Amino acid sequence: MTPSDPPTSQTKASEDRGEENRISVELMMKVKEDQDMEAFEQLVDLHKTAVVGTVAKMLGSPNDAEDIAQQVFVRIWKSASRYQPTAKFTTWMFTITRNLVFNEVRRRQRKPVYSLEEREEESHVTTADLQTSTPDESALHTELEEAINQAIQNLPEKQRTAVILRRYEESPYEEIAQVLGMSVSAVKSLLFRARTQLKEDLEKYLRA
Repeated sequence: MTPSDPPTSQTKASEDRGEENRISVELMMKVKEDQDMEAFEQLVDLHKTAVVGTVAKMLGSPNDAEDIAQQVFVRIWKSASRYQPTAKFTTWMFTITRNLVFNEVRRRQRKPVYSLEEREEESHVTTADLQTSTPDESALHTELEEAINQAIQNLPEKQRTAVILRRYEESPYEEIAQVLGMSVSAVKSLLFRARTQLKEDLEKYLRA
């Protein structure tokens, strides 16, 4: 691309992520060095939506996503003194998120499956924003969303994390590799296997 060429959407997105990371690192360093609560609150405002959304998708449910997201930021605050800006801030943040979510998953596996009433409540929350659609459209959309969410939940932990970060957060392979402690080539292989499995699980919808 020559200096006169307009920036592509990919270049613009990369520049935006770079600027967001610069701001995040500056805020985090203020938290680390000065225990700056105002900087911390700005950091939370900047990343809360991404953390809550990622937690909800990793758990396959919006239930408890806010609580676990809050735990993520509490952990960030408590770990501030050890923070080193050697990687992107979101890499560090999503590594913390991943660990807390997996702890929650393991905790739930030791407890009884939640009730039918809780499942119905979850479904209501998931479909609340579809009230402007026709009943048939809402039902089809809800069924597809539930099938996608369930297919993602059926993936092994690392595959599930990689798919969510790549699909919903548009994280680059390098960042996913750091979050999972893998090489970039291993992440690409992981995602290939995950996508293959998702296509098999969602075959009837892909044929429609």
